[in-house]
Amino acid sequence: MQRRSIALAALALALAPAVHAQANATTGFPNKPVRLVVTYPPGGTVDAVARILGPKLTQIWGQSVVVDNRAGGGGIIGAQAVLSAPADGYTLMMDASNHAQNPALKKRMPFDTLKAFAPVSLVLKVPSVLVVNPNFPVSTPKELIAYAKANPGKVDFASSGNGSAQHLAGELFALKTGTPMTHVAYRGGGPAMVDVMAGTVPVFFASLASALPYIQSGKLKPVAVAGQRRSPVLPDTPTFTEAGVSGVDVYEWNALFAPAGVPPALVDKISKDVAAALSDREVKARLMALGAEVIGSTPKELDQYRRAEITQWTALGKQANISLD
Repeated sequence: MQRRSIALAALALALAPAVHAQANATTGFPNKPVRLVVTYPPGGTVDAVARILGPKLTQIWGQSVVVDNRAGGGGIIGAQAVLSAPADGYTLMMDASNHAQNPALKKRMPFDTLKAFAPVSLVLKVPSVLVVNPNFPVSTPKELIAYAKANPGKVDFASSGNGSAQHLAGELFALKTGTPMTHVAYRGGGPAMVDVMAGTVPVFFASLASALPYIQSGKLKPVAVAGQRRSPVLPDTPTFTEAGVSGVDVYEWNALFAPAGVPPALVDKISKDVAAALSDREVKARLMALGAEVIGSTPKELDQYRRAEITQWTALGKQANISLD
């Protein structure tokens, strides 16, 4: 018994520095401004989410949260900027679906996504929505399938670029239903949206956040939502499953990450603070107005989610021969 007591005491002494370091990592955090790197340019959905969340975190922390847009390379440039910063919690990254799509579709990455970044919180998910030009003669997914099969080679669908969430949603729909459609890649969602509204390309699997104003103005016709449930901002538009097409669940999501090496106790603290910010009535209302499902997950839940996303898009990339290289 005496030897066991001595061993336990020795173990406690050995663990004490690590426990102390973990406690110190969260004590007084933050005591200076926190940089929030956004991997997209100003004006987009990711930027909007960061600028809604940032002021609330500033209020909670008593320190400024400074949004730093580092766009380019499908999120790679912003990610590298975060990885070059100290792993102390004072540089965080607001990323999007490309966090999972890049490692799934790129053969060469400058870093190992799963090892390089510590998950903090899945902030929100926005479902894709199948929209068409109002003059296009389909109103349901099954009508689109029938029309495309009756007119092979004549149905194009737009996206904001090769390997984008819009592209992947269209390819997933085509594979699940055997629908012959031709992908037309644009340099951004804005030009794609303009051409769909003009009738140049009839079909677009858009982000609900970006398409919503044009749906509300009648410039785009919604056909189905690629989510697990109907969107509160489009209550009359069915999900694909409700419309008889299963397996087409595609979300554009935003999540918060830190460089690997940030102490787990600090990651947990930041995650809990983000969840508290997202539970604020005004913050939640502003995000839901974008068509978003507000989440605020734990680090473990985000890690599980991103791994599942990487697995799904890796499989689709092989089936549809999609590559970002």
